[in-house]
Amino acid sequence: MVLIESVAPGSPCASLDIHGGDRLISINGREISDVLDYRFFLCEKKLRLLIEKPSGARREFRLKKGEYDDIGLCFETYLMDKQMHCANKCVFCFIDQLPEGLRKSLYFKDDDSRMSFLFGNYVTLTNMTQRDVDRIIEMHISPVNISVHTMNPELRVKMMKNRRAGEVLAYIKRFADAGIKLNTQLVLCPGINDGAELEFSLKELGKLYPAVQSIAAVPVGLTCHRQGLYPLEAYTPEGAKKVIDIIEDFNIHFMWYHGERIAYPADEFYLKAGIPIPDADYYGEFAQLENGVGLWASLKEEFLQALNDELLLEELSGQVPFDAKISVSLATGEAAFDLLQELVDELRKKWHNLNIIIYKVKNDFFGESITVAGLLTGRDIIAQLSGRELCGRLLIPSVSLRREGDIMLDDTDLDQLSRALNVPVTPVPNDGEELLRKILNI
Repeated sequence: MVLIESVAPGSPCASLDIHGGDRLISINGREISDVLDYRFFLCEKKLRLLIEKPSGARREFRLKKGEYDDIGLCFETYLMDKQMHCANKCVFCFIDQLPEGLRKSLYFKDDDSRMSFLFGNYVTLTNMTQRDVDRIIEMHISPVNISVHTMNPELRVKMMKNRRAGEVLAYIKRFADAGIKLNTQLVLCPGINDGAELEFSLKELGKLYPAVQSIAAVPVGLTCHRQGLYPLEAYTPEGAKKVIDIIEDFNIHFMWYHGERIAYPADEFYLKAGIPIPDADYYGEFAQLENGVGLWASLKEEFLQALNDELLLEELSGQVPFDAKISVSLATGEAAFDLLQELVDELRKKWHNLNIIIYKVKNDFFGESITVAGLLTGRDIIAQLSGRELCGRLLIPSVSLRREGDIMLDDTDLDQLSRALNVPVTPVPNDGEELLRKILNI
């Protein structure tokens, strides 16, 4: 049963004797324990709601609705339950590398299959029960995003410090057999799960195609706050190239049999190896953008398409003429600097009177090995841009803000950033046309 916090006015349930403080026991005789149960059984058009009053008395209410209509019950949390904490102690865990003094929520290690369903989070499967697996299969929740790391059961136990880490790999096969689509990720650590182990993991996951629709290989992220943690090394250019070569070799054979690729190195591997990032066509449907796979290619393609769209250019130039003076500054991580410079150079071919300065912000907060824009902090931006020419406006990557789009990892909010630098600050999503519009101040 779950506690009802309130009932939305004007909703189907508002006309019934259901109120905040009541508990929802079941829908059509099926017990409700969390958001997955609720959303799944809510799709039926005729509902029987079993409600328990604060007095303990139970009543059944009946109503009719459209298949996808909400009924107006509001709950304390979106999960309608407590979020599940990670049961692993992974040797590469990024949260263990956070410095002290950040907001409490950043230290929470989530490993909740419901978050995968709701927000696309990746889960390790180690705290899932057979009932959880059965329920996902019954509801045909798809896709499920899985942090695999290795398909070697013994190595997985060693890497994740959880005795169940190896045995739960069997869940992946169950999901695949049931037709559940799977996106998988491998966080690679030099000398541990790359090399021959990476070849093995790719081969085993490839056997589960087409259920496994993508495999992302992501390099371990190492901050400067690793005192007392498992000794790990960052990828060298040579090591990064070997990872790319292994994945490309797998893709060549896989495409021979299946006609498509499913394995992708994260953009960081190409940058570290000094190898050009593939064009957008390489990434298919961009299934792994959240893992930093194809971000560069996607942004570049969208930006250049916008610059070559005659109808869009006519619209934009009607608001900002090609000879208009445009002044703006951009702040980004070290990894994305060259791409942004390339895109700005293309923009100058259309709008000639540009004053655009791109600032490469070094990540002093987490350490020089962290170069991605998503881990920039407000204090680094302020420290490195104070007193610099900011052209009256500053654009920052929206991925450096939390999901709500208001504060950065170090709790710096947009107003604080704007006041400290004395310019308006605008976040920009990883969208080529939006980047163009924000540069033009449209």
